Amino acid sequence: MRLTVIGTGYLGAVHAACMADIGHEVLGVDIDAGKVRALAEGRPPFYEPGLHDVLTANVGSGRLRFTTSLREAADFGEVHFVCVGTPQRRDSPAADLRHVDAVIDSLAPHLHRPCLIVGKSTVPVGTTARLTARLRELAPGVDTEVAWNPEFLREGFAVQDTLEPDRLVVGTDSDRADETLRAVYAPMLRAGVPYVGTDPATAELVKVAANSFLATKISFINAMAEVCDAAGADVVTLADAIGHDTRIGRRFLSAGLGFGGGCLPKDIRAFAARAGELGVGRAVAFLRQIDEINMRQRRRTVAIARNLAGGTFTGRRIAVLGATFKPDSDDVRDSPALAVAAAIHDRGGEVHVHDPQGVDNARAVLPALRYAADAAAACRGADLVLHLTEWGHYRDLDPAALATVVRTPKILDARNSLDADRWRTAGWFVRALGRPAPALGRQPARVVIPHGSGCAAPADGDPLSLSPK
Repeated sequence: MRLTVIGTGYLGAVHAACMADIGHEVLGVDIDAGKVRALAEGRPPFYEPGLHDVLTANVGSGRLRFTTSLREAADFGEVHFVCVGTPQRRDSPAADLRHVDAVIDSLAPHLHRPCLIVGKSTVPVGTTARLTARLRELAPGVDTEVAWNPEFLREGFAVQDTLEPDRLVVGTDSDRADETLRAVYAPMLRAGVPYVGTDPATAELVKVAANSFLATKISFINAMAEVCDAAGADVVTLADAIGHDTRIGRRFLSAGLGFGGGCLPKDIRAFAARAGELGVGRAVAFLRQIDEINMRQRRRTVAIARNLAGGTFTGRRIAVLGATFKPDSDDVRDSPALAVAAAIHDRGGEVHVHDPQGVDNARAVLPALRYAADAAAACRGADLVLHLTEWGHYRDLDPAALATVVRTPKILDARNSLDADRWRTAGWFVRALGRPAPALGRQPARVVIPHGSGCAAPADGDPLSLSPK
């Protein structure tokens, strides 16, 4: 089939390359001429494992091309996938749908033959119905339909998740649209991938409901980590124990610094905002608490780090291992690691950051921090090391060698993914969130976190900003 993919950011570039890889002819469309040029040369504009190989193979085969022209897209495509961003609005928690609306407004005047427009972006429930009405106004008499087919990609696994998804969710208003999408995804269906055919409103809700559930599991175990810190218990053993219950499961029960990135935080806020518009805000009021617990983890980490640094960051050199919001990505959007690094810098710390892939993006967001080419350089002369993104690279570090370059062999594992015994054997003091803290003088395990919405002030009254500016 001939498909267009409108928007070639993270979602769109992956979707375009993978749809070509399963045999379709694909035209990627973006208003950014530089991005289009890079993709046409086989250069992804971001880091994602496996994408470069799939992209170059399909550009080379001729099945995948890129353009800035929506007129060309309208002439080419039988199915148009909408893959533009839906960020949080500046003035509210709601989703900003300007980019989605702009696609419909710009594409519609060029439509002249039957086609299917398929949204993949995460949107508030009711968006398909609204866009359908808009399309009928802008392209009267043209046989078009809007369907919704949400993505469920994990950064770092996006190519795998596109080619071998857990499930396909498709919301349509007609049998013809459903049959068209079954044809698009025929290779996955032949491989046994579950296909959930439903109405557009349910399909829209599936994505935000899934993200809300995952966010709830993460914030739940992080709340338990804070209780464990106060009680002297071990959150990892707790998670293992409850994870054996098949009704609960162990995945997404890893306590640590919390979630970030361009999806979970803004999606749960937008879901709560849309539920309020529908008059059922109380039904999902718990999502605001989930969001607060998540943000609280950042404040807790800064407070614990301050204690480990001797009660102040002023005059202290702090090494930060990790800048991206998760490993196997260069994405620093709403990164908890970078937010903590920024907060420590704002409070007088000399912060040196390393990340295997995210340094350039982090520097663009927070140029005031110092960046290192490798972990050892970031740790040289450090009074405290913070492990904030769980890259496998950091698990493989030699703690004995690293101990020779720091000023004080002291590390806060805010992701609970290092081998604490190995580091302690090498002479390190290791503190982890939600795990019994070994003795360090008379330092208490329990840390009092100031109350407040958003970014709270620390105990000494100085402002604490946790959002990269």
